Amino acid sequence: MDSETRQRQIVEFARTRGRVEVISLADELDVASETIRRDLKALATRRLLKRVHGGAVPLETAAFESGLEYRSQVDLAQKHRIAAAAADQLHGAETVYLDEGFTPRLIAEQLADQQLTVVTSSLLAAEALAHSSTVTVLMLGGRLRGRTLATVDNWAVERLSGLVVDVAYLGTNAISLDHGLTTSDPAVAAIKGTAVRVAHRSILVAAHSKFGQNNFCRFAELADIETIVTGSELDAQIAAKYEATGPSVLRV
Repeated sequence: MDSETRQRQIVEFARTRGRVEVISLADELDVASETIRRDLKALATRRLLKRVHGGAVPLETAAFESGLEYRSQVDLAQKHRIAAAAADQLHGAETVYLDEGFTPRLIAEQLADQQLTVVTSSLLAAEALAHSSTVTVLMLGGRLRGRTLATVDNWAVERLSGLVVDVAYLGTNAISLDHGLTTSDPAVAAIKGTAVRVAHRSILVAAHSKFGQNNFCRFAELADIETIVTGSELDAQIAAKYEATGPSVLRV
């Protein structure tokens, strides 16, 4: 197997499995561990994978976006901590926007006993609040994206643009000092950017693995965000660099 074919296979394994390990790849592809390490280094340079201890995980790109099954398994304990801390940032808000994604769904669970009106594009978030006796849920219409079970396109953007909400809880595929908040799909970026514009306060929830990464479509600058809630896994010095751009950074 030539290196190009092998590297394509490695990327496919990573995207399917969520993580690949050097030793198991070497056995599976019948090559030396050092060969796999060189492959992973090359794929990391091309921003297709991210090196982690003992292996690599896939990076989200314009051509690849992880699905809900993968998101619900990766950084799970961290995401639960982030969701609980993010819910504590409500600070008397009466109207809330909940973004698509797994962590916003966890935030919805935390908000179920609050007196709120929640606007969301996410079927997952709406489902988590469906039986609440205190939360009024407004679903944005539009085209449903099967990968995230959330609505996008003109119907969703136009409805959201006519609202004013106290707090928007947003996720992101990537966040960097140079390019701000980015995602892989222009239709998703349009929804997220609209939520930032109509909200008095925007709170970003992002696992540490999203930092220092860039994706295809920018939907907000760092200065547009009031608070970033992330895990304690994010290095404190890196957090301080993001905080210097405007938002407070809460590591939990």
